[in-house]
Amino acid sequence: MSTPRFLTLPASARSVRLATARGEFAALHARPPVGPTLGTALLVPGFSGSKEDFIALLEPLADAGFQVVAIDQRGQYETGGPDDESAYSLEALALDLLAVTEVLPRGEAPVHLLGHSFGGYVVREAVLRSANALPWDSLTLMSTGPGVVGAEEGERAKLLVSVLPVMDLEAIWQAMQEMDAANGADQELPEDIQDFLHRRWLANVPAALAVTGRQLTEEPDRVDALAKAGLPTLVLSGEADYAWPVAEQAAMAQRLGAPYVAVEGANHSPNAERPASTAAALADFWHGVG
Repeated sequence: MSTPRFLTLPASARSVRLATARGEFAALHARPPVGPTLGTALLVPGFSGSKEDFIALLEPLADAGFQVVAIDQRGQYETGGPDDESAYSLEALALDLLAVTEVLPRGEAPVHLLGHSFGGYVVREAVLRSANALPWDSLTLMSTGPGVVGAEEGERAKLLVSVLPVMDLEAIWQAMQEMDAANGADQELPEDIQDFLHRRWLANVPAALAVTGRQLTEEPDRVDALAKAGLPTLVLSGEADYAWPVAEQAAMAQRLGAPYVAVEGANHSPNAERPASTAAALADFWHGVG
């Protein structure tokens, strides 16, 4: 997940609920304030994240001419979902993306799909399942990898999955705060951001956390299959990403025949940490997609 730096929506954006054939999804929707719409971007958050992970990208991308839709996936924050692990398989989440794509108010402009972190697995699955009739014109893999997450983050995911059957989300939250403090993590966040992170965590569906947490430590390398889909692709990460090694992400881009952008000054969440330069890189890529 990302830690947003602010929660106030720009004037060009609003909160919406998207009604699809697979249920309703909470979303943030931004439109260009002036001029034509050059494309629509569908942004998919990662493990335990939410649409707010992309809030800082809404205004610069809208100003660049793009309509932006950032969603909560099934089991996340304001979308919710059933207490049934089968609802959170990669197949199920990919089918959700297809259903969301079908209801996007997109017109004739290109549609650009982006997945951050675990969301990268989901968008990849969606593309592989739609290879014969792709509804998207480009793919961006942001701060994600070809296979399992890095060793340290993998251990954190395994620990979380192991305690979900015996601890409620509030107890896990308190334990995570204590662990972060012991490890010297920065706790000097504004009160409204701290409150949001706490509220968002408690809104997760435990079954979704269990399935997606396991997936982070089990996902196979499927880059070669993705390369065959032939979709124009960008790989982008922070220059100091800690979840998947930066060299691994750069090598993934090479295997895909895709450009790779390392955002200066960013770690695992360039969308929140360096939104201006991240938005510029995304807009530059999307402008080049026919």
